[in-house]
Amino acid sequence: MEVLNRPQLTHLEIGEKLKVLQIQASANMGMPEHSSSHEAVIVVQEGKAILKTKDTNYILKKGSTMLVPAGLEHSLTVLKDFKAVAIMATDSIINFKN
Repeated sequence: MEVLNRPQLTHLEIGEKLKVLQIQASANMGMPEHSSSHEAVIVVQEGKAILKTKDTNYILKKGSTMLVPAGLEHSLTVLKDFKAVAIMATDSIINFKN
């Protein structure tokens, strides 16, 4: 049986123009490099993670927000049990590099 080491993504709400995803992960989990077809807003509810781009590492922690531009390739490394919501266009597609 394969053990998944990626955050769990759950659709909380899907509206006419926006959707809200819950991102939940334990420490040491991560998401490989990916991008979204539309910009997204990340709102961190608990924990701590590093969002890595080609040029910069951003620390995401409880209470922080981040606007992730469309097409920006990034990965996520969870440092402390993590919970956040991602708000994006209903037709957004997450594209994983591998």
